[in-house]
Amino acid sequence: MAIRRVGFVATRLSGTDGVSLEAAKWATVLRRLGYECYAFAGQVDRDAGPAAIEPLAHFEHPEVAAVQAELFGTRRRSRAVSDRVDELRRALVGALYDFIERFDLDLLIPENALAIPMHVPLGLALTQVIAETGIPVIAHHHDFPWERDRFRINCCGDYLHSAFPPDLPSIRHVVINSYAAEQLSHRKGLSNEVIPNVWDFERVEAPGEGGPALRKELGFGPDDVFVLQPTRVVPRKWIERAVEIVRDLDVGRLVLSHATGDEGAVYFERLQRYATSLGVELIDASGLIGTNGEHDKPFTLDDAYQAADLVTYTSGFEGFGNAFIEAVYHRKPIVVNRYSVYVADIEPRGFDAIAIDGFADPEDIERISAILADPAARERMTSRNFELGRRHFSYEVLADRLRHLIGTFER
Repeated sequence: MAIRRVGFVATRLSGTDGVSLEAAKWATVLRRLGYECYAFAGQVDRDAGPAAIEPLAHFEHPEVAAVQAELFGTRRRSRAVSDRVDELRRALVGALYDFIERFDLDLLIPENALAIPMHVPLGLALTQVIAETGIPVIAHHHDFPWERDRFRINCCGDYLHSAFPPDLPSIRHVVINSYAAEQLSHRKGLSNEVIPNVWDFERVEAPGEGGPALRKELGFGPDDVFVLQPTRVVPRKWIERAVEIVRDLDVGRLVLSHATGDEGAVYFERLQRYATSLGVELIDASGLIGTNGEHDKPFTLDDAYQAADLVTYTSGFEGFGNAFIEAVYHRKPIVVNRYSVYVADIEPRGFDAIAIDGFADPEDIERISAILADPAARERMTSRNFELGRRHFSYEVLADRLRHLIGTFER
């Protein structure tokens, strides 16, 4: 069979979460290879192309959220909850069949919808449709239920076993790091392939006025050190460590490029109090910086990287490391906490980063200061990192992997 028309399926394909960002990159690469791409989700960015927007597919839909609340945090579910899950599943099965038929699809790419159980009825619906049609599927898994404490206590083990992820002959499973690959094989007996997150290293970006203009807008002078935290403001990013680094460098301010997202403002408020206690000013620039799909703001994330002198990436856990690869592309020095996936899949490539173990000690601070004060050393560091990024995490690497996977269906 010849595959030409590809449908992405997710709860949402919008915003700054890693799933939406990587799905957009996959779609871009597939279009460059000559495939037509379509989207099915509860929320879709306007850049995603032709789409079937199904409100019930979003994990924040009130009916879905109500069911999810009954499935996790308890060991027993009522018959009424089972019935409601089944009703939602049936509705989504119909919507998925309509999506496949409307766009005459040859291949589906579920984006995390068959991995993390943020939307159990959607995972069940997808599993049913794949089993009934035998349509080729590349299941792109970013997170699994066993990686999140909030899913450990549940009353839906039967659902999780059958659909997160399912074991069906027409599915090729893809994970984003080697630890996930080992766990998927061990826990579910499923063969899989690791395809890391990527960046378009061949994109030529001429220096513009956005970076200097953003520095001026935020009150940074030519000699001020602009430290950028280019992540969402959520607890697992361990932004407290970045605040401490700014305090120890005595540069005064930390710029946050992203908003809190869908995890609430409690962590941001706590972070503000902590920064104030250390004499560090947190600058929330999310209202100025447009990220994925946001076109109504005066500056872009590229502008933020261009403005930065130093990038902090102090996460305690990451599925891969988008911000690390972005900073490499933009040729910026990076302070990175040695989270497990970094240690296993990124560090061995030989990147020259300022790596910390949980916190920055005095030697780390001295090294950061030395890099900031030495333009030649900074150029050597960032140029080496750029070449390594292009070699291992480029769109060309992704294109080769996708050609191979799609080819397994066409033989």
